[in-house]
Amino acid sequence: MKSILILEDGKKFLGESFGASGETSGEVVFNTSHTGYQEILTDPSYKGQIVTMTYPHIGNYGVNLEDIESRKPFIEGFIVKEYSKIYSNWRAKKSLGDYLKENKIVGIEGIDTRALVKHIREKGSMKGFISTVDFNEKSLLKKVKSADSIVGKDLVKEVTNHKIYKFQTQNKSGKNVVVMDFGVKTNILRSLSSVGLNSIVVPANTSFEKIIGLKPSGIMLSNGPGDPEAVTYAIETVKKLISTHIPIFGICLGHQILGLAMGGKTYKLKFGHHGSNQPIKNLKTERVQIAAENHNFAVNLKTLKNAVPTHKNLNDGTLEGIRYQRVPVFSVQFHPEASPGPHDSRYLFIEFLDMVLKFHNSTIAKSKSMLRNGNPMPTLKLRQAGAKRSRFLSGREGGKKYAKKN
Repeated sequence: MKSILILEDGKKFLGESFGASGETSGEVVFNTSHTGYQEILTDPSYKGQIVTMTYPHIGNYGVNLEDIESRKPFIEGFIVKEYSKIYSNWRAKKSLGDYLKENKIVGIEGIDTRALVKHIREKGSMKGFISTVDFNEKSLLKKVKSADSIVGKDLVKEVTNHKIYKFQTQNKSGKNVVVMDFGVKTNILRSLSSVGLNSIVVPANTSFEKIIGLKPSGIMLSNGPGDPEAVTYAIETVKKLISTHIPIFGICLGHQILGLAMGGKTYKLKFGHHGSNQPIKNLKTERVQIAAENHNFAVNLKTLKNAVPTHKNLNDGTLEGIRYQRVPVFSVQFHPEASPGPHDSRYLFIEFLDMVLKFHNSTIAKSKSMLRNGNPMPTLKLRQAGAKRSRFLSGREGGKKYAKKN
C-alpha cells in the first residue's frame, strides 16, 4: 500500500505503508540508535512525535514481551528506510509490522531517510503528516498545518498512570522512593529496584500533601513528553517538595521541571537529542560517557541560581546535568537507566541511594533524639535503618535479582 509523508514546509516523501493504515500527525524527529526500536516505540516521552530511524534496516529481531517500557506504544508514527518483514530472535513473539498494526501505529518505509534527516537538521524539527488514504498535496498541507504543536501542550496528562502503584524490591529493608510519573519508563523502576529502593509511583498531578503522606525517603522525577512549561501543576508541587530537603533526582523531563521549579527557564532545541549515542562529559571527573537521550527542550543554565553544572553535551554544549546548592537535589537530561543501553551512567542511581540513606538515617537520629527528650515524633515515619547498598544490576536483570538482606 502506498503512503505519503508531508512536512509543514511542504516537503514530501512517497513510500510504502507498514503497520496500521490511515493518517497520523506529530512532530517529526530522528533517532540515531542502531537498536532498541521496541523501547523507542513504548517510551512515553515520544508522545506527540513521529520518529525517523537513521539506521536503515529496522524490524529484523521482531518484538518480544520483555522490552516494553510502558503499558503501550505512545509514538504517533514510525518512519524507516527498510522494514524487515523477516525477523529472527529467540525471544521474538511477532513482527514489528504486526505490533504496529495491533496498536494502531502508522508506519512508512522506503523513503530516503538520509534526505529527511538532513532536511530536519537544516530546517529544524517540524510537524509532519502521514497518510495512506489522502495524496492531495493541498489537502495534506492543510491537515499538517492545523495539527497540534508540542509547544505549550501538556502531553504528560496523556501518558501518566492515574492510579498509585508499587514497584518493590525483595529487600525488606529497602527504602521507599516516590516516583512522580510524567511518563516513567519501566527501566527507571528496575534501576531503582536494583539498588534496593522501593518505588511508589504516583500520577503526575498528585498533590504535595499526598506525596508527603506516603513518607518517602526520596523523590524521583521521571522522564516524559513535550514542553515542560505546560506542566504547571507539577512545577508547583516540586517547588514545595524541594523545601522539605527530601533527596530529589530528576531525569529528562523531570530535569526540566526541576529547573523550572528552581526559578530557571527552558527553551526548545532546533531538532532535539534522540538516540543512544550522545557524548556526555562529566564535568567533575572529566570523563566522557555515552548516553541515551530523547528530548526537544533544554534548561538554560544562565537563568538558574545556586546551581552547579555537572554534565554537558559535547555535540552542542547544552546543559546535561545540575546539582543544586544547599538542597539534596540533582538532575540529568540524559537517561542513566537506558534500555537496551548504554549503561555508562548507572552510577547516578548509586549516588541517589547514598543521598536517600543519608536522609533516612538523619531522620531516624532526629526521631530518637526527640524521643529521649520527651518530644513527639516528627511527621516522617520511623523505619529500621542500616540497609546496605545493593550491587547495581543493569536493565532487566535489575528487576529479578536483589541485594541480600543484612
